[in-house]
Amino acid sequence: MFELRRLRLLHELAQRGTLAAVAEALSYSPSTISQQLAQLERDAGVPLLVPEGRRVRLTEHGAALAAHAARALEADEQIRAELEALQPGIAPVRVAVLQTAARTVMPAALTLLADRAPLLRVELAEVPPEEGLFELAARGFDLAIAEQYPGLTREHRSGLERRTLGTDPIRIATAATGSGGGGGGAGADRGGALELAALADRPWVMEPRGTAAREWAVQQCRAAGFEPDVRFELADLAAHVQLIAAGHAVGLLPDLLWAGRRPQADGIALTDLPGSPVSEIFTAERRAATPRPGIRLVREAIADAFVRPATLNA
Repeated sequence: MFELRRLRLLHELAQRGTLAAVAEALSYSPSTISQQLAQLERDAGVPLLVPEGRRVRLTEHGAALAAHAARALEADEQIRAELEALQPGIAPVRVAVLQTAARTVMPAALTLLADRAPLLRVELAEVPPEEGLFELAARGFDLAIAEQYPGLTREHRSGLERRTLGTDPIRIATAATGSGGGGGGAGADRGGALELAALADRPWVMEPRGTAAREWAVQQCRAAGFEPDVRFELADLAAHVQLIAAGHAVGLLPDLLWAGRRPQADGIALTDLPGSPVSEIFTAERRAATPRPGIRLVREAIADAFVRPATLNA
């Protein structure tokens, strides 16, 4: 009889590619992972792994058993969902959230949950959407809040279900006139006449390479006829705001960042991009976990808390 815990290790290896990555994700030592997979191989009676340099790869038998492991884990999750339906709140809900939603949506959602389900434990981690969706599929999280930029499609992982929350406009951000730091006059208020091409010779701040936000921002600059001089590469959007307000950089920022306050108060002027592009903000969950009442309650609270600012300059 196969042990589900060992099947999960094989599934994780198929997802992550290396024993070290599996060990880090599950907080085990690599030697422990190796020992458990060796026992699984003995249980199966066929080779599951073969060495490949310093790594290992799945054999044909290993890949077949990993596929069965994924289905076994889904069945386990469905059973747990049915049990939780009989006693809601017995398991925490782990949420992966992108930075803007962590700042604006989740505090309001947690306030709603404190009233609707006071015994429900919600665990929150701010991670990039790329990582959050991967970890959701790998069962590191139960729910994820992510974004999709216009013209860029994210990988659709099997077993995940997406639900749209709303849209988030993205605008050119420059230092507001008179905010200091030099270069304050380079911007224009929302709806002004500033063109993206006018910022071709300015330093830019963008999110790290490999993120959808970075790829989309670079494509906007290229479409305007120039390659951006990205001098500042930062994941923290609050740091973007500070650099831009001080006149050291320009950038592209989402409206959700300003929910509840005016960008001018932070020394930022916003200008619409051509076509007024918006990103789609969505939640994702594993279909096998959808029956869990805790996940449903958190998803509904997030949807109720998501409000796009009606105006930024009022």
